[in-house]
Amino acid sequence: MEIIDISRDLLKTPVYPGDPEGYVDPITSIKAGDRYNLNSIYTCLHAATHIDAPLHFIEGGKSIDQFAQDVFIGECVVVEAPPGPITGAFAEDNFPWQNCERLLIKGNGLSYLMESSAYYIVDSGVKLLGTDSQTIGNGTSNALIHNAILSADIPIIEGLDLTDVEPGRYFLMAQPLKVSQVEAAPCRAVLVKDHIFWTGV
Repeated sequence: MEIIDISRDLLKTPVYPGDPEGYVDPITSIKAGDRYNLNSIYTCLHAATHIDAPLHFIEGGKSIDQFAQDVFIGECVVVEAPPGPITGAFAEDNFPWQNCERLLIKGNGLSYLMESSAYYIVDSGVKLLGTDSQTIGNGTSNALIHNAILSADIPIIEGLDLTDVEPGRYFLMAQPLKVSQVEAAPCRAVLVKDHIFWTGV
């Protein structure tokens, strides 16, 4: 079984512009004479590889803990996109919509959806969307793109590391941390190339 870690380090990954930096706060330390090591951590919920829930942009929307776990576990398709805007026409012509419930976009951290492709993805029946960019949109359209996806109750994984991943079908496991009533959570995302419980066919 080959497992590919597609997560970024929670504290070493540059944060989205304007977001707070994370850090580890040591409480006790063996080196300092304490009997054990104990740390607390401070992080923005949107740091590194994380999942946005509808509550991020929609008042009264689903929080991250309100999604069934099978949304984040199952077969996915990794697709490649050129840097820059992804149009609806490009999505229609290049993304494999048949039997695709979880779509991960590999764009070297530089691809982002336009309004036309966002609504095309919503209409396609995808139930989980991921990207290796810091955010699924860009600039002034970022809120609009998030609203389009999240209003359809499609959670968004942002900040994936797809550097060593070839386009194709995989088994995805990307459960968010269990945190109640928040708009996002960090996750540890991995792809499995083959496994006894998944044929890959």
